[in-house]
Amino acid sequence: MDDDPQQLAKRLARENRTLMQQREVDLERSLGNFRVGSVPYLNAVPLTRGIEDQVILATPAKLAEMLQRDELDAALVSITEVLFTDRYDVLDAVAVASLGEVKSVFLAHRRPLEEAKEIFCDTASLTSVQLLKVLLGERGIKPEFKPLPSYSQSEMPDFALLIGNPAIDFLRGSPSHEIWDLGTAWYEMTDLPFVYAVWALRRAIDNKPLRTKLREAKEFGLDTLDYVISSRTEYDLEFRKDYLGWHIHYHLGSDEKRGIARFAELLRKHGDRPVFETKYVS
Repeated sequence: MDDDPQQLAKRLARENRTLMQQREVDLERSLGNFRVGSVPYLNAVPLTRGIEDQVILATPAKLAEMLQRDELDAALVSITEVLFTDRYDVLDAVAVASLGEVKSVFLAHRRPLEEAKEIFCDTASLTSVQLLKVLLGERGIKPEFKPLPSYSQSEMPDFALLIGNPAIDFLRGSPSHEIWDLGTAWYEMTDLPFVYAVWALRRAIDNKPLRTKLREAKEFGLDTLDYVISSRTEYDLEFRKDYLGWHIHYHLGSDEKRGIARFAELLRKHGDRPVFETKYVS
């Protein structure tokens, strides 16, 4: 006799749980001797699903330093790290990106943008600083950029670039500053997604098994995104749903690559550093 719909649904759910558990087991200890780094931000969690215990966590700037010293074989780094350094390949199909408002990368300002003479920046991410420089440069605004000494609400300067979880904390603290979301500003200017971070892979090593596992971790993270959202403890559930399910996406496709190419073009226009072509590997 065929199962009734309720029994069938329970059986399918049980089989799916078993499959997910097996995928998680397969990812455990799967990186072998490869050294991998990622950022300690909520938006990166889905990309390291199943391999969390094998990954070194550090800021984007610190990860970039470790890559440059060959202390890592791969790291989830700011896109500028691969644009400014011709020694890495980019893992295709995986990124941290937004199409419009991102919520965790913004300029907090008390006065109009046109009055910005100096901007204090969280130096953890070079990409955010360069993105802000490009966005303001296109408006004819060229302030001086300085390190942000503190995230304290009471000590926040008139113009401050904030990123990551500390930026979200600031945003949720009902700040007196106005918020200029850089993801929104980029989309309004280009009609393209902005890619904040990618998997940078050290060249001259056989990393095909590593590439496979990083893609599998991303697929597992997206297939279990509801679990990731419900099981994390950062902020509240509704915020996590909104942030991870809507503002951030993890695909690196043709539109995202066009966004990277456009960013590279504007970096050449407004910067004074060599910008290299992005080399993707699958």
